[in-house]
Amino acid sequence: MHVLPRLVPTLFSPTTNAFRRLRSRIVPCLIVVTLLTIGIRPTASAASRASSDVAAVQTSRFGRTPDGVDVEQFTLTNRHGAAASVITFGATLTELRVPDRDGNFANVVNPVVASDEGFQRGFSQSGAVIGRFANRIAGARFTLDGREYVLPANNGKNHIHGGRKNFAKVVWEARRFANPQLAAIELRYRSADGEEGFPGNLVTTVTYTLTDENTVRIDYHATTDKPTPVNLTNHAYFNLAPGSDVRGHPMQLFADRYTVVDAELIPTGEIRGVRGGPLDFTRAFALGARATELPPNRRYDHNFVINRPAGDTSLVRAARVEETDLGRIMEVWTTEPGVQLYTSPLGDRVPNERAGFYCLETQHFPDSVNHPHFPSTIVRPGQPYRSTTEFRFSVDRKSGKAEN
Repeated sequence: MHVLPRLVPTLFSPTTNAFRRLRSRIVPCLIVVTLLTIGIRPTASAASRASSDVAAVQTSRFGRTPDGVDVEQFTLTNRHGAAASVITFGATLTELRVPDRDGNFANVVNPVVASDEGFQRGFSQSGAVIGRFANRIAGARFTLDGREYVLPANNGKNHIHGGRKNFAKVVWEARRFANPQLAAIELRYRSADGEEGFPGNLVTTVTYTLTDENTVRIDYHATTDKPTPVNLTNHAYFNLAPGSDVRGHPMQLFADRYTVVDAELIPTGEIRGVRGGPLDFTRAFALGARATELPPNRRYDHNFVINRPAGDTSLVRAARVEETDLGRIMEVWTTEPGVQLYTSPLGDRVPNERAGFYCLETQHFPDSVNHPHFPSTIVRPGQPYRSTTEFRFSVDRKSGKAEN
């Protein structure tokens, strides 16, 4: 501790305006370095203040897959201390730290820890990019341009999330941007013709950007040399108050309709209004308020049709979630036509620790390849796939309660 008494007078003696401005930037960094030198770990808020003038991308080693491939982690930090970590395995969002109304930072996505089991299972796909086709395909088959394609049946007799070797279970190539002011990372994966039964060599790039407005922007881009279905999403498990019960979190979906499904969660082709039932989130309701009206597992696993004009592919708001005790708010904006709400079990008898997450997976509709009246998921040579989703975080300075 004898370092600080000598350091502080030296730093605070000059009186010029120029030195005051320089000192305001240098002091927080020196304090953090000094604390680390003498063995004291600074608080999250102190570390955030020290790096508040710099948007940065830091690289570290996350782990190694069972077959010996190194996995890198990139941590994006904005000028206000928010941070997002992404690994090359599955292009997975492993951590997202944003502030509450008191300025305290916490990770609001399901944490991912390196393990052999995780690499083999894809960490339950939490936070990963899902592809080549997110959600379900009925009967694990589809017909395209007069030819039938058979896919792995990894969800009963159906196909889900791109198959057994899907985008969440492979190592992507990473590229940092030359602009040091941009907190962003680009990841690339080449899916070979015939991989998991899909036609065409598909080259996919996913770019994560953390803005100074505490927004995580995900830009998807894909090209192919043969016609093929493409439906990409991110499967992050969110909880705005980590460790709490999400059943009390008010949620609003900007979706008046949903795609009706059968007992195997395969769309029937019908698109129905949500008014009056447990799927009606057209105004904010506590997520668990009507869970008793859901099927026996008491969880949401439904695709909602986002309100937008026909043919419009601009960014529109799909969802808003608030945690009233800490004041965190998350909005989801997307160019996609649908959003899949998937949750942990929400029934009254479910222990709190199991009612701990929700997913808002922006996407095209499930089984679109077998329903011609659904928005098309077919990508052709010379017609690249493009999609953008933003997770926008803010805080409410006053508390409120959801309607029950």
